[in-house]
Amino acid sequence: MIEIYPNLFVGTADDYEFQVKGQEGWSVVHACKEPYHRRELGYTSRAASKNHPEYLIAKRESRLILNLVDAPDLAYISKEIIDAALEFIHKGLSEGRKVLIHCNLGESRSPSIGLLYLAIYTEKLSKEFAAAENEFRQIYPSYNPGAGMKGFLIKNWSNYVRQ
Repeated sequence: MIEIYPNLFVGTADDYEFQVKGQEGWSVVHACKEPYHRRELGYTSRAASKNHPEYLIAKRESRLILNLVDAPDLAYISKEIIDAALEFIHKGLSEGRKVLIHCNLGESRSPSIGLLYLAIYTEKLSKEFAAAENEFRQIYPSYNPGAGMKGFLIKNWSNYVRQ
């Protein structure tokens, strides 16, 4: 688990399970379908029903649980999910909470969201994607985005950094 900005951490499922879970003062973004989204919604089939009101995003008090897989195709990365994560992170930090963004291994989904957050809400990174990505690797060396996450960032970068 690495603090990428004051009170903003990126890490793994183990970081959540063994360091943050049950601790006061934390907000958590579970940026992985397995096991958190599945467990929270209670589905046993391949996926939750697309008609379920929490098909993409489930919110529980100080936790945001995302139906986010590290898909190789950016078509499977929902902008709605990423937007909800960014908003949740910003709200948590604004309220003085510590925020952990985690996925299973802490290499693709969670650091990609962290990178995007820093580019939008701070002056810590360049506004040009390639430069920002290189700078972020200095902060978070385990950053290794899958093709879908990286494709999502490239496709949407200019729209986000102008906000």
